[in-house]
Amino acid sequence: MRCQPLRRALAFKERNLYIPGKFKQEKIEELVGLIREYPFATIITLSESGIDTNHLPLCLMELDGELYLKGHIAKANSLWKTTEPQSEAVVIFNGPNTYISPNNYPTKKENGKAVPTWNYVVVHVKGKIRFIHDPQWIVGVLDRLTSEHEREQVVPWSMSDAPESYIQNMLSAVVGIEIAIDSLSGKWKLSQNQSEINQKGVVDGLSSKSDTNSQTIASMMCANLQQEC
Repeated sequence: MRCQPLRRALAFKERNLYIPGKFKQEKIEELVGLIREYPFATIITLSESGIDTNHLPLCLMELDGELYLKGHIAKANSLWKTTEPQSEAVVIFNGPNTYISPNNYPTKKENGKAVPTWNYVVVHVKGKIRFIHDPQWIVGVLDRLTSEHEREQVVPWSMSDAPESYIQNMLSAVVGIEIAIDSLSGKWKLSQNQSEINQKGVVDGLSSKSDTNSQTIASMMCANLQQEC
């Protein structure tokens, strides 16, 4: 994927996501990496009846120098009927996150000045949404999503494994979604507002836990500190 469309998307000013300078993530490979690693997104749109929220996996694609998020919803979902074409959508990709205990801060023992917090990484995307009913377009997106998520299987499933009539029947029950990306912003809250000694204390505390979120956040903090974990 070429970098220019992403750099252009990063140039847009984020209007809603609060990002202190120390937490701002502008490395293109990190933003793209999070979207690919955590593709299950929250889509927020506005209709005459109010705010609509939907959850679905999306794939990031580039076409003619522009960036798009693509996926599908059930035709029974009224989103495609109630949302105006080309209206703005907010898409949130949540990465790993975990609770941070003040007990992890060495300075707490010295002055007691410490409170709990939460570390997390997240990418916000804004863009214009449209809905597609073309079966060939939907097949292309489904094939891309399937290929991405089946690649770790010993014998990856493909759409050709199912009877053609069954696939066609399933296609009639879904609607494609495409979001043309206007802006992209990332927030990496990894205790950067703490002293180095406290950050290392958090890494040690998280590394002692067995859950994936804690381990992943610890690794990301190690990368920030440029130290081995």
